[in-house]
Amino acid sequence: MIRLEQKIKVLAISGSLRQKSSNTALMKATMGLASENMMFTVYDGLEDLPHFNPDLDVDEGPASVRELREQLKQVDGVLICTPEYGNGVPGALKNALDWLVSSGEFVNKPTAVISASPSPMGGHLAHASLLLTLQMINAEIVENGKVIIPHITLKLNQEGEITNAETRQELEALLQGLEQACTSIGTF
Repeated sequence: MIRLEQKIKVLAISGSLRQKSSNTALMKATMGLASENMMFTVYDGLEDLPHFNPDLDVDEGPASVRELREQLKQVDGVLICTPEYGNGVPGALKNALDWLVSSGEFVNKPTAVISASPSPMGGHLAHASLLLTLQMINAEIVENGKVIIPHITLKLNQEGEITNAETRQELEALLQGLEQACTSIGTF
């Protein structure tokens, strides 16, 4: 008897709202490096979320927040790719995470984080801030699941393909770590 393996479901979130974001392009290129066992859904509702207000977080909260929470419940892991803005996490991404503080969808959820920037520092301040928030909401940051990429515009071509071998290897290791963490907790 042949057993069909279920795919690992991953929600991919770009911290950028820009139409031609290098982080969104990087996120999609990273998804293309994943094994056949992983299936990605891109979350595209950051700009639809209202500003976080605990007074609005009653019952199940606003419809856009319910949708985000439901998508997180349905996946085995999360991939976040974000730029740095004003030395921190872009406001839209931070707002989304604020809506998840008390609801628990990230608790023990295997998560991988990529921060990329055209600067030589690679968005390290946003990266550190994002990791603090994710730790506070009990996300499980997977082994090899943290990558900072400086000079991102030199490592992607116009088609959004990764052109730097070292970057490619780091992202492949990140995906392997995410896949292993999802497999070990057996959520799929």
